Amino acid sequence: MIIAAVRLDKFIMPTAPFIESGEGPRLAYVNRADADLIAETMVAFANTEGGMIIIELQEDGEVASAASEIHDISRLLRLADDLYNPPVVTEDWEEIDLAAPNQLMQMPAADGNGGSAGADLRGKTTVYALRVPRSTELHALADGRVLIRSGKVNRPLGGQEIQRLASAKNTGDFESEAVPGATIDDFSRAMIDEYLEKRAERTKRPYSGEVNSLLAEVGAITANGKPTVGGLLLFSEYPQRWLPQSGVVFAKFVGKTPRGESGLAGYSRREELIGPVPRLIEATWNLVWSEMAISAVVKGLEREETFEYPQFAVREALVNAICHRDYRLRGRRIEVRMFSDRLEVISPGGLPGFITVENIKDEHFSRNPRLVGGLFHWGYIEELGLGIDRMMEVMEQAGHSPPKFDARPYSFAVALHNERAQPELPEWSRDTNHRQARALQYIRESGSITNREYRGLIQSVSAETLRLDLVDLVEKGILTRIGAKKGTYYVLRE
Repeated sequence: MIIAAVRLDKFIMPTAPFIESGEGPRLAYVNRADADLIAETMVAFANTEGGMIIIELQEDGEVASAASEIHDISRLLRLADDLYNPPVVTEDWEEIDLAAPNQLMQMPAADGNGGSAGADLRGKTTVYALRVPRSTELHALADGRVLIRSGKVNRPLGGQEIQRLASAKNTGDFESEAVPGATIDDFSRAMIDEYLEKRAERTKRPYSGEVNSLLAEVGAITANGKPTVGGLLLFSEYPQRWLPQSGVVFAKFVGKTPRGESGLAGYSRREELIGPVPRLIEATWNLVWSEMAISAVVKGLEREETFEYPQFAVREALVNAICHRDYRLRGRRIEVRMFSDRLEVISPGGLPGFITVENIKDEHFSRNPRLVGGLFHWGYIEELGLGIDRMMEVMEQAGHSPPKFDARPYSFAVALHNERAQPELPEWSRDTNHRQARALQYIRESGSITNREYRGLIQSVSAETLRLDLVDLVEKGILTRIGAKKGTYYVLRE
């Protein structure tokens, strides 16, 4: 085990909620002095997204037996260090008194995927925390197993999965590479201030240290102060100066194919978007929003708008494309294509690591973890690792088919289809205009309608037009008129 000289206070989410959320992709409890289990968890975290190991804590949040002596924990970690290869870089272990909340301000929040019920911290004593960062190397146990963190378990990979993960590791950590010609003056102070504000809102703790120290901790600059790829993407007003592939191309097509008449391009609108990734997300979202069809359904006296696609699903597709694209590929930008029947978001670069279309809902591995972390603190990512799952849920809730994924060696596409099962209209509403349909719905809910009530329901049309609407419904045999003059009202004809 190699101890990294990294400050623990760079993680500023409170530990109490972190522990209360239960075990998950970035948090593991080891309830006994078991070097094998600790080694397995260290390898799994290092091979995936990194995480925190809490030693001496049980799954229910209770401290397991009496706290171990410090020298026993050190010996335990040395034993674990002999059970894997290559060495895993970690930070030094930390002694945590769960009865002293002020000590619990040094670890990151869990993303909650697969977490167990919250732990009751009352009466807890001392546990030991070990943070394992994500590694750029592929780590294996002494028996040859390669593990990843999947939910709240350590899962061994199969042969092809190992090859894909090894390939992802071998490509290097592109987002943390220094960009030739860029200096820290190319960062926008306004973007940094906005990030600090959003980060403080999310973590509930303002950052009070040196800005350059924070930039180094989040991977925006190298150890010698040079801007990285990830730093320019987050904090430069115009990262496309160095990374022209980092923009977005939007196109709205008339029909279901990219081709129009006579083989010409069939788009009605085309835009090229630039800027730092937070601005790209907002600009692309606003563009899609402006082109999205909106329908209205009247429920009682309320008008309810229904969007062509669920808002969360669209934003998740856009954020995922910008977070996880392969920025090494210089010849292609992210493409957003709107057709009459679907929305496609195409991201350069295949699926990272061991991720496949089959396991994309359950597994998580980031190509650009620092960029993901930055957008998480910015508020564009709600819970790490849960977006695809929820995207599927909201599409189903809206009556659409699930998102369709197309994974290729150098691109990954998400398609959201806008077909929605249309409810069968009742017979009495099929031969009416939209005003009459609202009147009939009102009668079904209230039993009857008067001319005065109809005028209150439809306020943008003359009283004479509305009177004729009701007369027309009587003549069609849909309504029956009862009473005379001011006492007239209408009911559905039986």
